[in-house]
Amino acid sequence: MWNLPPTDSVLHFLSLVAVAAQGMTAALAAGRRSMDWLGVCFLGCITALGGGTLRDLFLGHYPLAWVQNPVYLALAGGAAFLTILFARLVHRLKLAFIVLDAIGLVVFTMTGCDIAWQMDATLPIVIVSGMVTGCAGGVLRDVLCNDVPLLFRSELYASVSVVAGLFYETAFGLQLNAELWTILTFALGISFRLLAVRYKWEMPKFVFTGDEEKRD
Repeated sequence: MWNLPPTDSVLHFLSLVAVAAQGMTAALAAGRRSMDWLGVCFLGCITALGGGTLRDLFLGHYPLAWVQNPVYLALAGGAAFLTILFARLVHRLKLAFIVLDAIGLVVFTMTGCDIAWQMDATLPIVIVSGMVTGCAGGVLRDVLCNDVPLLFRSELYASVSVVAGLFYETAFGLQLNAELWTILTFALGISFRLLAVRYKWEMPKFVFTGDEEKRD
């Protein structure tokens, strides 16, 4: 049995920020698809809470986070609705969508890792739990908006979640200060993701067109 990490108030605060941030990204994406206001709020809840819901279902972690704390539903839907009202201001910030999504990716990754550790999961499961929590909500958002998910685009995305998860779990193994390590992981993950977008860092691609078969 691993020693459970102490309650991290910083991570809890960042989780609330991430829920709101992902609700905002959903509203920005929904606006490009001319969804009605209810659809925008609904998409905001799916985006902000979808990854955590899938994580809890996979791990058998009940009750679901938003069932236990309905305030998450109100926060996600409310953030999406407020984005409708201030969309023009937010839209003028060129990196608004990417930055908000990066916040959700990194913070939800840490949250997913934290939940898995508390359930005494092995390291691979901890990392996968972080990836699912961090990435799945954004994938659902993009699929429902008929966009290519950020996860499958060129710049590093899931890799950022893996790196952030591995860095974050170091605090558990070395018994480091949880709140300080949360801040460091947040800074590392956000910087990594934004640098990947800025400099177009990519994973190697697999390209197979079938031309080799035609030559035989």
